[in-house]
Amino acid sequence: MEDLKISVITVAYNAQNTIEQCIKSVLRQKFNNVEYIVIDGGSTDNTVQIINKYKDKIDFFVSEPDNGVYDAMNKGIGLATGDIVGTLNADDFYADDHVLHEVGVAFAERKTNILYGDLDYVDQEGKVIRKWRSGRYKNGKFNWGWMPPHPTFYCRKNLFEELGYYKLDYGSAADYELMLRFIHFNKKNVHYLDKVMVKMITGGISNKSFGNRVQALRFDLKAMRNNNITLPFITILFKTLRKIVQFF
Repeated sequence: MEDLKISVITVAYNAQNTIEQCIKSVLRQKFNNVEYIVIDGGSTDNTVQIINKYKDKIDFFVSEPDNGVYDAMNKGIGLATGDIVGTLNADDFYADDHVLHEVGVAFAERKTNILYGDLDYVDQEGKVIRKWRSGRYKNGKFNWGWMPPHPTFYCRKNLFEELGYYKLDYGSAADYELMLRFIHFNKKNVHYLDKVMVKMITGGISNKSFGNRVQALRFDLKAMRNNNITLPFITILFKTLRKIVQFF
């Protein structure tokens, strides 16, 4: 496992309230071979100044306008030199200091292509308000509305070269589409890390308004149709029900 390198990509834009907590959680990880990449979209608040405080501990830092979060992720993947790639956005932080160590152990010992785990949504005070418990993956599970939380998604770098990067024409569903493409459509082997890996501060792009939610559903349907989901409208229903259950 000593030779395994994990590249972590943080994407940020005007994230002065959360970026420092995110960065610190990466720097505290008890794994010695982490490549840290921060892609900022040209923030106009104090985000860049905060990032610069840790510049000597960040391997690559870019601040320039981009075409959104998934374009920024693609930039980070292009820069990554690690064997394994994952993302931790500015509103996210690791649940504890051993997450990347456990990720590294799993990839080294199980020879898997993809790993995912569990996630907690928290409010600004850190109180858990929603629990995303993924469970083990079985072939066809995406047809029943299942998906892993994207902030816990790690995969081998060569999968991006083989299967492609995030596709910007899927809008807010670009992460869902990529996981569908990698796991459901191309059937790459997957390992479930049975623990809360990431805590996410609430307030995602697709949940901000009714209009955004409708557009997100359209993008979801497009991703399903293009990745061999059997009954997309049924899958949409189950996908929504799974989210409701996470509040209880």
